[in-house]
Amino acid sequence: MRIAFFGTPAFAVPSLRALLEEGFDVTAVITQPDRARGRSRSQVIPSEIKAVAEAEGLPVLQPERPMGDLFAKSLAHSGADIGVVVAYGHILRPEILSAPKYGMINVHASLLPKLRGPAPVHWAILNGDETTGVSIMRLEAGLDTGPVLHRIETEIAADETGGELTERLAELGAEALVEALTLLAADAVREEPQDHSLATYAPKINRELCRLEWGRDAAHLARMIRAFDPEPGAWATFGGQEVKLFGAKVASGSGEPGAILECGRNLVVAAAIGAMEIQEIQPAGKKRMSAAAWARGHSSVAGQHFS
Repeated sequence: MRIAFFGTPAFAVPSLRALLEEGFDVTAVITQPDRARGRSRSQVIPSEIKAVAEAEGLPVLQPERPMGDLFAKSLAHSGADIGVVVAYGHILRPEILSAPKYGMINVHASLLPKLRGPAPVHWAILNGDETTGVSIMRLEAGLDTGPVLHRIETEIAADETGGELTERLAELGAEALVEALTLLAADAVREEPQDHSLATYAPKINRELCRLEWGRDAAHLARMIRAFDPEPGAWATFGGQEVKLFGAKVASGSGEPGAILECGRNLVVAAAIGAMEIQEIQPAGKKRMSAAAWARGHSSVAGQHFS
């Protein structure tokens, strides 16, 4: 089975590697154009998927938008029987979805129909879900609405961060993808239509959503900090300056929301209900540091407030 692989970030890398290791014929890799990165935006860096594809000698296509006659002809020229989409970053139009003989399938980081949309990993932690997983879904015009070919479920650890869970789901997604393609090749897959009445949505994470609201309970704030670790980072202000907080867990204590109750190895900060222990802090423009190191740079931190 010849495969056109659509993907861009690190999350897609295990899936591409798994296909190659299992002997699937990847005839083309479609990824987003090289982008300027870094604070100065002066260095143009290829996507993680492009780096892997070039190292493996695979043909790479980088359309600004995956549409139009030229792209359709390039896709057809690849001779792919099926398209595999893993965090590509663009919505594909119906004429592209139907171009390969067997259509296109997608690796999605939730147990569909739960948490459709672009940020399922963040929202699984934010919602306090105990389990999540990956779904291999047939792509259609709707947003994550297609029938599911295969699922793998996993528990979410109580202290797991968004970054850690993303890495685990990337590996699970690669495993599920290989299993689904093997079943498809054997004509042994059973496609399960989604129950749309059970669907929930995981919208894109924006800056305001990452701001810590100290009027919430400590358990919710701790989930926020874990969900947005390492990126984009849950943030608050201290002394008028933005700081990001990491390594949160619920602690004993109470006080005015945002007040620093203790300042030892870690900080203990009051919420509206309960308190949180904070292990690391990242001031704007600086690297992450231990809470103790941060506190040493400020006089009399105990009793002061985050806002």
